[in-house]
Amino acid sequence: MRIRATVAAVTGALALSAFAVPAAHAAPGDGTPYTMNVSFSNLKIASSVKIGTSSKVSMAYSYTLTHGTDVKATAADFYTDAYLYRGSLDDPSDTVGDDDDAAAATCKVATSTTLTCTGTIDVYPTHADITDGDAGKWTLAAEAIAFNGQNPDNPDFDKVGFKDQSGPATNLLRYSSLTTDAAPEPVKKGKTITVTGALTRASWTYNKYYAYSGQSVQLQFAKKGSTTYTTLKTIKTDTSGKLKTTVTATVDGSYRYVYAGLFPTAAVTSAADAVDVQ
Repeated sequence: MRIRATVAAVTGALALSAFAVPAAHAAPGDGTPYTMNVSFSNLKIASSVKIGTSSKVSMAYSYTLTHGTDVKATAADFYTDAYLYRGSLDDPSDTVGDDDDAAAATCKVATSTTLTCTGTIDVYPTHADITDGDAGKWTLAAEAIAFNGQNPDNPDFDKVGFKDQSGPATNLLRYSSLTTDAAPEPVKKGKTITVTGALTRASWTYNKYYAYSGQSVQLQFAKKGSTTYTTLKTIKTDTSGKLKTTVTATVDGSYRYVYAGLFPTAAVTSAADAVDVQ
């Protein structure tokens, strides 16, 4: 189990403000860490991830770590991982991936001076890892620390190396849910079909889905046997997130509502509801 700890030099000249080290390694020491001869490339993470209210969401990341011959990157006391942050890299205003379950990346030796590393940033909405204000843009950063044989509980930081580097951005999106119900079923040709539905979105603060009012939603239709949907009209959700409109029955087919999303709320397409026209 790991925690994100602040490792600060006694002089105050350097603060490693967002590095995950084993829990036993969080004790302070003397000295100033040096900039390790390490660089990160090919940092990758999904451009966006949808997060609901209950299930754990794992965001996979990967990167290549290149190190000098003076760096013992396969040593037992060498650690590397990645996390998300807001603000500046040196002084982030917030981070994701810093809970007690955060784990080091898994790295494989590619060459004598490179490692290929993969890992996940796990988010648990029910653990208060994130709130509604956390929706939006974040930046991925990779980091590494080498204790170089120092006692991690009380190291001489002059002999400890550290390096971090920014990577690509990703968007944390609030999951949305959309329903469609077309009635009556069956219906006579030329009669009116009423299509209702509801749009809700996840609240990470309260771990519930709430009505999403005032949003433009498309009503689409596909003829029986076809997978191609055509937009019939666009309507807005009412103050309770509800949708209701009417169409004239012409042929057998399926109706669905489609919400394009409004950043940072995710887009969503409802399940289709088939209607038999007689």
